[in-house]
Amino acid sequence: MAISLNSDPAVSWKAYEKHIFRFAFVYFILQAVPLDWKYYKHLFSVNWLNPTFADLFNSSRYTPQFFRQATSTDFWGLNTLADWLIVALIAVIAALVWYFLENRKRIQPNYPDLYYLLRVILRYRLALGVIAYGLIKFFPLQSPYPSLSNFNTDYGDLSAWKIFSLSLGVAPTFEAVLGGLEIFAGLLLLYRGTTAIGAFIVIIFHGNVFLSNLAYEGGEAIYSLYLLHIAAFLFLHDAGRIINLFSLNKPTQPDGYKPVYTHAWQRKLKIGLKSAFIFIFVFVFGYKTYAASKARPYHYPVAPGLSDAQGLYDVSEFSRNGQLHPYSKRDTLRWQDVVFEEWATLSIRTAAKVEPWLGGIETIHRNDKDRLYELAGTTSRHYYHYHVDSASNTLHLENKNPNYLDDRFQLHYERPDSNTIQLSGVDSHGDSLRVVLHRLDKKYLYEEAKKGGRRGGLIL
Repeated sequence: MAISLNSDPAVSWKAYEKHIFRFAFVYFILQAVPLDWKYYKHLFSVNWLNPTFADLFNSSRYTPQFFRQATSTDFWGLNTLADWLIVALIAVIAALVWYFLENRKRIQPNYPDLYYLLRVILRYRLALGVIAYGLIKFFPLQSPYPSLSNFNTDYGDLSAWKIFSLSLGVAPTFEAVLGGLEIFAGLLLLYRGTTAIGAFIVIIFHGNVFLSNLAYEGGEAIYSLYLLHIAAFLFLHDAGRIINLFSLNKPTQPDGYKPVYTHAWQRKLKIGLKSAFIFIFVFVFGYKTYAASKARPYHYPVAPGLSDAQGLYDVSEFSRNGQLHPYSKRDTLRWQDVVFEEWATLSIRTAAKVEPWLGGIETIHRNDKDRLYELAGTTSRHYYHYHVDSASNTLHLENKNPNYLDDRFQLHYERPDSNTIQLSGVDSHGDSLRVVLHRLDKKYLYEEAKKGGRRGGLIL
């Protein structure tokens, strides 16, 4: 059913339009305006004289959430369609109360003004969402370049979502183009005359994002649908006129509504709020995102790893409880290879299948051990966050996978030469280990292709 909520003050609203609007107004206000105290707690905790990249992104990520207790690192929680149902039920009740009060002449709302106000709120909410995601794509951060462990993980040991993300990560120019398109759509939404164009771009773009999340089992399906249904509501305002003009070749009247400001300060307030929004969430956020892109991507830890240890290591000797385990593709206890990342992550591949962590919503974590992108969707490697006690030459390791939080142990290390690391210690089960690692001088086809350039061919 086509719905055209009339914004022309010279045209009276039909009864069914008022019924639809009462529900839509309450529903979208609850969806777009933060009513959760945790959101305002976050806002007041931000140093707005020098906000961080994470502060600004997390401020853009709010959605109403009822059924999941947020954590310190994921303070908005993972919203679900059940949350939408609660919002819709509240909107139905509020719309019935509104109708009762209006029918009894207790209130006399100005529907064109309320409709204009609702569209303004939704325009800026949608612009904030798409600009935030556009910036982390434009400065390629959302899908970072694969880690060394990722390069040494078999294709079949990665989830569909991780393969999709890694494929985007090796094409930063394409990722930046996608981000530029989102930013462009967000900027169009800031102006009433170009809202329909911006909303249409968001519908096409986030329709694809939504389907991609469903197809590849990503964690952003509901949030992309959240942005999508706001864009659809905004586009609906001009859909009839666009169809008449371009498809049916009929005469079309422009939107006749114009907001009236009875006091000069109201217009100044509008200009001031709009200017502040653009300054903070376009220029400041853009600069902060650019600065973050020059450092390590936020998905990867920051703390440096063991000095001069980065690389892929063959496990040349492995003993458990004094028993030597020769190399075997079927031995689930023996380590097959080890990767030391540039940062403080050590990954171990074994024949035993790992219960994968399948990821969640896009969240920027402050603590290194909470940054789980590198291990997400992996079924053959255990990833350990570690810190180095250089006084005793000891590595303290803890498994980053939320499914293996009890997997912690410490290993004493020796480095007889620059390419050999000898480890000994006790694992989380109390078994003694002795492991000898030898660094391999492995060449990676994609890396060599980059060195060769687009026309220079591969250097093998």
